[in-house]
Amino acid sequence: MTSALILIDLMPRIIDLPVAPHSGEEVLTRCLRLAEAFRANGRPVVLVRVERPGVTEQPPGSGFADGLVRPGDVLIVKRTVGAFHGTGLHDTLRGLGVDTLVLAGLVTTMGVESTARAASDHDYELEFVADAMSGFAADEHEFTVERIFPRFGAVRDTAHYI
Repeated sequence: MTSALILIDLMPRIIDLPVAPHSGEEVLTRCLRLAEAFRANGRPVVLVRVERPGVTEQPPGSGFADGLVRPGDVLIVKRTVGAFHGTGLHDTLRGLGVDTLVLAGLVTTMGVESTARAASDHDYELEFVADAMSGFAADEHEFTVERIFPRFGAVRDTAHYI
């Protein structure tokens, strides 16, 4: 079994949004720790960011957060809510022998959940790092990690992987 860490939309313009129950900075800090742990164990780290389609210039803060990208990471640019449609992510993961995805990032009920649902359709095993993601509202995040994500896979916290 090979697992990959999938980090969703850790971009300054999204990290700076009001999210709960964890701030964007708290999520980023935990995701940086997760990424280092995965890299240290020779497991793939996939960084996903969104670009708005049909515009000539992306809004400020649309790149990856400072310090996030390391040599050897897989970089994915999406133009939809989820990370699979039109990005080649599935082929890349299969080429790396990945069968389990560990998901974290922003926002729980948007990019993370959409990516998880598509990943399930592609038959990946799923794990969710509940304290390394956050929602637009704490109750949305909590409902999703307590009621939705357990239907797709295991819900854990950062300490499980460190």
